[in-house]
Amino acid sequence: MARSPPILHHNNNYLLFSFASKNSNHSHFHYSLRHTKPLLLSLSSSSSFSSSSSSSYSHITRVTTAPLEYALTPPDFDFHREISRLKALRSRLSDSKSLEEKVMVIDRDKRVKSFFNSRRYGFSRALASLNLSEYELFLLKCLVAAGQEHVLSFGCEFVDSEVESVRSSVKSALYALVEMIEKLDVNGGGGGGQSLETNIGFALNDEDISDLRKLLKILGEVERFYDCIGGIIGYQITVLELLTQAISERWTTNRSKHVNEIMECQFLEIHAPSGLNLSQNTQYALQAALWGIEGLPNLGEIYPLGGSADRLGLVDPDTGECLPAAMLPYCGRTLLEGLIRDLQAREFLYFKLYGKQCITPVAIMTSSAKNNHERITSLCERLGWFGRGRSSFQLFEQPLVPAVSAEDGQWLVTKPFALVCKPGGHGVIWKLAYDKGVFKWFYGHGRKGATIRQASNVVAATDVTLLALAGIGLHHGKKLGFASCKRNSGATEGVNVLIEKKNIDGRWSYGLSCIEYTEFDKFGIADETLYPNGLQAEFPANTNVLYVDLPSAELVGSSNNGNSLPGMVLNVKKPIEFADYFGKRHSVSGGRLECTMQNIADNFFNTCSSRCYKAVEADELDTFIVFNERRRVTSSAKKKRRHTDKSLHQTPDGSLLDILRNARDLLSQCNIKLPEIEDNSKYLDSAPPFLILLHPALGPLWEVARQKFHEGSISKGSELQVEVSEFLWSNVQLDGSLIIENDSVMGSTKIDDTGEHILKYGHSSSG
Repeated sequence: MARSPPILHHNNNYLLFSFASKNSNHSHFHYSLRHTKPLLLSLSSSSSFSSSSSSSYSHITRVTTAPLEYALTPPDFDFHREISRLKALRSRLSDSKSLEEKVMVIDRDKRVKSFFNSRRYGFSRALASLNLSEYELFLLKCLVAAGQEHVLSFGCEFVDSEVESVRSSVKSALYALVEMIEKLDVNGGGGGGQSLETNIGFALNDEDISDLRKLLKILGEVERFYDCIGGIIGYQITVLELLTQAISERWTTNRSKHVNEIMECQFLEIHAPSGLNLSQNTQYALQAALWGIEGLPNLGEIYPLGGSADRLGLVDPDTGECLPAAMLPYCGRTLLEGLIRDLQAREFLYFKLYGKQCITPVAIMTSSAKNNHERITSLCERLGWFGRGRSSFQLFEQPLVPAVSAEDGQWLVTKPFALVCKPGGHGVIWKLAYDKGVFKWFYGHGRKGATIRQASNVVAATDVTLLALAGIGLHHGKKLGFASCKRNSGATEGVNVLIEKKNIDGRWSYGLSCIEYTEFDKFGIADETLYPNGLQAEFPANTNVLYVDLPSAELVGSSNNGNSLPGMVLNVKKPIEFADYFGKRHSVSGGRLECTMQNIADNFFNTCSSRCYKAVEADELDTFIVFNERRRVTSSAKKKRRHTDKSLHQTPDGSLLDILRNARDLLSQCNIKLPEIEDNSKYLDSAPPFLILLHPALGPLWEVARQKFHEGSISKGSELQVEVSEFLWSNVQLDGSLIIENDSVMGSTKIDDTGEHILKYGHSSSG
């Protein structure tokens, strides 16, 4: 055979082992963006400025010709006082039985009265012209009550009088000039004529009205979805509480006491969890995988695909629009297609073992970030719902949430009415699934449990990993299971732990959980790169490859309190990047309220009357964990590779190398000789030693795939792609490129009774 170099075809400049474009320059600042375009002024007889106000807050109208205005955070901002104020307001709103009562409560808030009753800004008059509903006005009042007046400020800023002292003398003079303008009388018709008072008001153009409508939509989603913690007001309370915790952690001298207070317990310790090692106990691992295959008719699949995937930097080459991670072209198909391909391979094995067709229902959580929902829906429609029928999919959209400044919790804006928003983390999936009827939909398909994986993890279904995880969960009636592995040093990933805590009532609780990497400092987990023998080295990686019992998850999602939003964090370690009204890019120290889906485990602790850590057995807990080689559990394509990168970790290039390592492991067990794959650093500027891509339907269990390969060799620089399900390799010496393809790998598409095109396994499949 003629030798040919390994080639992978990709779009969007995402060729594996190619260089990415250079970083763009960003400006950095550390203060909240209050307004981003000049004040719009018009002569109007319907609104006027008045300096009178009964509120203790003094409002300052700032007129500027500069495109941006940065406001210093109040030096003595009292987080605790603001939290107390908002909690009292939340309590009164919670006690209200109707919208009318809620409006009466919110109208009594001093911020709301100051903003909406002051004629200075003419805002109420402007709103009146839009014929907003009572509920829409309530949302805007909640926004103001939460301390976010600047979102509505038309280029004005509302500043507490305590901050006046930090103004520069030049700005003070300009503000004084504005005050003079407000009182200006324009005499018409010459001296001695009748004075005509001219009022300065705000102009609302079509763009402003459109932005306001979008703002109302976002506020409505936040108010409804976060109703379990108090809606908009509760969202801001949680943000401020998490910021306060972060400040306290920097100054605390008694870390354990601080953690106990946060976790509401008398005592807490974290231990390394124990569980089945699939790579060592291979016989039990295979048995567990067979339980997973046998239980496939009781299983659903859940894909949390709503993330913004900013680090991937994926762009549509035709339109220049940003794309979600699920659309990344990878080995000839999108990441979403790869997920379905893995799932169909498991269904095909079930068909071969039991002679029955099994179509697993798939629930996909999307978002509106980067037109995520529309693009994923369009992809599914274009591919005919992957030959599975529209009824086997349930897409549900998570709300976007406001990004906040790390300095003071102020919501970031790109211009008046336009919030900087991001998805609220994959942990919203449980409450959202309950709100959208996803659990009932699964039950309608006869499902009891579900496996969960993310699109960027391209190896989660390798060999026994996913099947054994599901098999143990189903067979032993567990509520939640983790697939885990060794943690990479310095990786931005959490760890799985066994938590032992003494509750306030004196009882002891035990259960598996996850600590996100952003929370390591809180729990005293040292950076492994600085302390090689620290706690990080003891704990395995959290991979977000999960099994969940659906009724147990539904119980959490329907709890109507903070438990339905597990693992709430405010990650301010990564900057918020956005473009303002003028197209200028900014990088702000901030974050948004996020939830972590794996921390649903915190609701599944087992409780006993006395301390019994040493006597606790893994099989006695409602949660469990399995381990495998890292490259058979997690390898992510979530970060764009750049010219200056010295690591391939979490890039498409790095994950491809792990796929090739897995292929080498499999074929080596079949006595096929292959070149070694060295450390990733060896391939920063060179291609891997071979390219091997095998259709998962050849297994997907390696116990099955090994029956199809016997002896031979594959030379350096060779390529092997096998796109069939039945295949026999016997003592083949490959030196070049061998590609075997079949359009009907697992079967052929037939039209069912409802008129949908369904892939029928075994019909005209490859042989």
